[in-house]
Amino acid sequence: MTNLDHGATTVSSRALNALLDSWRASSAPGYLALADRIRLLVLDGRLPVGTRLPSERDLCAHLGVSRTTVASAYAALRDSGHVDSVRGSGSVVRLPARASVPRPTTTEGLLDLTKAALPAVDGIAEAAQRAAGRLGAYLDDSGYDPVGRPVLREAIAERYRRRGLATSADQIVVTLGAQHAIALLARVLVSRGDRAVVEAPGYPHAFEALRGAGARLVPVSVTVDDGWDEASLMQALRRTSPPVAYLMPDFHNPTGATMPAEQRVRVLEAAAAEGTVVIADETMAEMAIDDRRDAPRPMAAYGRAVSIGSVGKSLWGGLRIGWIRAERPLVDRLVRARSAGDLGTPVLEQLVVAELLGDFDRVLEARAGHLRRGRDRVVRGLREQFPSWQVPSPAGGLTTWVGLGAPVSSQLTLAARREGLLLAAGPVFGVDGAFERFVRVPFSYADSDTDRALAALRAAWDGIDGVQAPASPLLAEVV
Repeated sequence: MTNLDHGATTVSSRALNALLDSWRASSAPGYLALADRIRLLVLDGRLPVGTRLPSERDLCAHLGVSRTTVASAYAALRDSGHVDSVRGSGSVVRLPARASVPRPTTTEGLLDLTKAALPAVDGIAEAAQRAAGRLGAYLDDSGYDPVGRPVLREAIAERYRRRGLATSADQIVVTLGAQHAIALLARVLVSRGDRAVVEAPGYPHAFEALRGAGARLVPVSVTVDDGWDEASLMQALRRTSPPVAYLMPDFHNPTGATMPAEQRVRVLEAAAAEGTVVIADETMAEMAIDDRRDAPRPMAAYGRAVSIGSVGKSLWGGLRIGWIRAERPLVDRLVRARSAGDLGTPVLEQLVVAELLGDFDRVLEARAGHLRRGRDRVVRGLREQFPSWQVPSPAGGLTTWVGLGAPVSSQLTLAARREGLLLAAGPVFGVDGAFERFVRVPFSYADSDTDRALAALRAAWDGIDGVQAPASPLLAEVV
């Protein structure tokens, strides 16, 4: 159920009219056409769960229709479970309750594309051998390392400096991957009941970490074509004054959008005015495919922000090394709080990553070539086999956010599983189950896996009716 409270984001009649677009072209009765279009905006996440709709009086005046039309449309949305209305509080977007079902307990024999990941980069074994040779110098102390070895912290700081952001090693905390970094920041910065601005669609494990710290999520729309809904983002910051806003400004997962430099400045200025700490997840920041030279600088180069990074996407997911870049007072708080959850990052893995960061530009060039070939193969294959789908060709990252043209994502992923393929359905990336019209498809896998996935998708698509998604979708695990 949606929480009806004073912090809900409101969509104006003017803004809703722009989103409704050509709703009048439908042959259905006016109130049904209006309700159907609003319902579609909800399912696509363009109207995030928790958004307060305009009053009936304001909307009918702006649309030039009778109040009966708008009242009947809102009633239809209440009946279908897409709106809650409370006297004195207005009408707020929600999604119908979804029954939970067990997740698959095994993926044996299945091609698992729920993870946007790359195989290990060449040279890891050799780097591990060199690191092991240096390990003796570190064996005299306890080995518990809550902040990170100086050699790795300096290597990470140097990457930031090369990207245009002055950074010293004492601004870096080395973590057990990016997910650990998000959870640690949430534990330090969020108190139970606080609001946290997040993207919709967005990174589901970040939602889990913030909720685990007691946050109430305030979603803001991000789309392939338009990027961040800046008006809604600014409104969410002003209305809720959240302690944190979690954003992925570079090759956003899953849409692939990148926030322009000018927008970064405006967002950070608005966040600073409300005392909000922007957590910029930059795990994808250096995963450019087409042109690495034009990438924006890190978010913190444009204002007050905390950066998260990791080598899970660039080097290998088996190296559980991430980091947080922050100002020294926050670094001190993070290190003090860390012992409640873990006692530090393994030393040997840190030394391995320090070895590999010395040749990181070559690694990124090789990754870009691999991803360019994979992206072109996936995009071409999907466009040829599914001409009705909208298949973006992103400039970076590891996935494409495919528009299916119908709310059947969960149904399609269920059918694909029967064909031996695991995919992440669109609702995985929504705060409350939106995005049934989308599916995320990675392009980071080998050609043979890509071809197998395309064949499985073709068989799965042919085997569904393309109209209704089941009430109890099976949602794959995702990273």
